[in-house]
Amino acid sequence: MRARKLFWIPAFAVALAAACTAEKTQEGELPDVDVKGGEMPAYDVDPANVTVTQDTQRVITPEVNVTPAEGNPPRP
Repeated sequence: MRARKLFWIPAFAVALAAACTAEKTQEGELPDVDVKGGEMPAYDVDPANVTVTQDTQRVITPEVNVTPAEGNPPRP
């Protein structure tokens, strides 16, 4: 079950990255050897339009009765 949850994290990140466009608007330059500066390239990013809605659903769940094995007291 944990592996299934971990699968969705990178899948969601890839979907987010593929959902927008980015265009380089300025060239960058490397910093000096003594690491006193530099300039990062500028990007013009147009993110994807996302519509979020809320909906109420009724979910029927089964009733589960668990009987602990002998010598294992139930936890609160």
